[in-house]
Amino acid sequence: MHAANGSPAQHTHLNKLKVTKVQSLPLRDDHGRVYFFVRVDTDAGIYGLGEVGTLGMGRAIMEAVDHLAEVVVGSDPWETERLWQLMFRGNFFPADRTYGCAISAIDIALWDIKGKAAGLPVYKLMGGPTREKVVCYAHIQGQTNQILVENALEHVENGWKFLRWHQPETSETDIVENTTRLEPVESMQTCVEQMTMVREAVGPDIQICLDVHTRLDPTHVIQMCKDLEPLKPYFIEDPIRSENFGSYRNLRRQINLPIAAGEQWVSKWSFRQVIEEELIDYARIDLCIVGGLTETLKITHWAETHFIDLVPHNPLGPVSTAACVALCMASTNVGVQEMPREPGTYITDLFTVQIGFEDGYAFCHDTPGLGVEIDMDVAESRAADPHGWLPQLKRNDGAFTNW
Repeated sequence: MHAANGSPAQHTHLNKLKVTKVQSLPLRDDHGRVYFFVRVDTDAGIYGLGEVGTLGMGRAIMEAVDHLAEVVVGSDPWETERLWQLMFRGNFFPADRTYGCAISAIDIALWDIKGKAAGLPVYKLMGGPTREKVVCYAHIQGQTNQILVENALEHVENGWKFLRWHQPETSETDIVENTTRLEPVESMQTCVEQMTMVREAVGPDIQICLDVHTRLDPTHVIQMCKDLEPLKPYFIEDPIRSENFGSYRNLRRQINLPIAAGEQWVSKWSFRQVIEEELIDYARIDLCIVGGLTETLKITHWAETHFIDLVPHNPLGPVSTAACVALCMASTNVGVQEMPREPGTYITDLFTVQIGFEDGYAFCHDTPGLGVEIDMDVAESRAADPHGWLPQLKRNDGAFTNW
């Protein structure tokens, strides 16, 4: 039953919803990969789905979800702004990254509910479409430079217009210790070689995105970016660690390449300095960390006033993908959307309905909500522990460096 097609009585009923349950759903696919979803149910039988952005903190986030459920259950899901403020600062101390992830998942699920109750896709609730489809970038990889080039060409042949890979490691993974080496100067040299080879292979019209992944210090990344300038990458992502926003001033003065950053930041306040001082060119907002759609919309429109475009961070599952693409369809200032896997090509038994994808572009269907549906029978058999550690990176002297 959709309110858009219902009687006045049905409209009234669906505008007076009440949240009845908030449920964490950490799930494993048939390849062993873990995802962390949140389902929010209402008294009208309408449910919404959200997704959590940081899996390694999953057990703590589950506790945060349960804690936040105390104020969300019994509330009206239409009141996303009031509930966001209550979840973020209702315990006096503002939310950190753990609570930010929990807030994000719940908030996205509430928007999904609002769309279903209204009989409208979420992107129409956010202002309607500004574009018909959203251009996306693929993740390419290769253990050798030549394999990386071959993978790049394969993606271009499949219709992708944007390619991305990350700052290369400088040794193979030690499976026993779960560690890999990343020596900065060696990695810098390899990176320049890789981009040179990929650019020569794909030509000038394919856009290249390099994710430094916070793996280098400012001095190293500044030198590497100078060497990369002739190759004209679309952007350099996370060139330094994210803790000190002011350090981007130093980069801005010395790097003549577009800078993308923001995937680790929580709330609008983390983006304040880099937006107002125009220290970045692309905002890498992670909807599943920053505070959900409610907070992302504020950052998006704020960035628009400084001519900063969106490149939403999306290494996750179908719910994150749908929320990101809905945001991009409804926003004017969009660069490109991260899309490591084509929607509808993975965990289709668990998510029986997903958004669309064709020829390097993603798009939301004209269906109520986010446009994703979960099979709870399958979900019950895929329960997982959302806890763990990423592989660790070390320099040649044994010092720890960012993954």
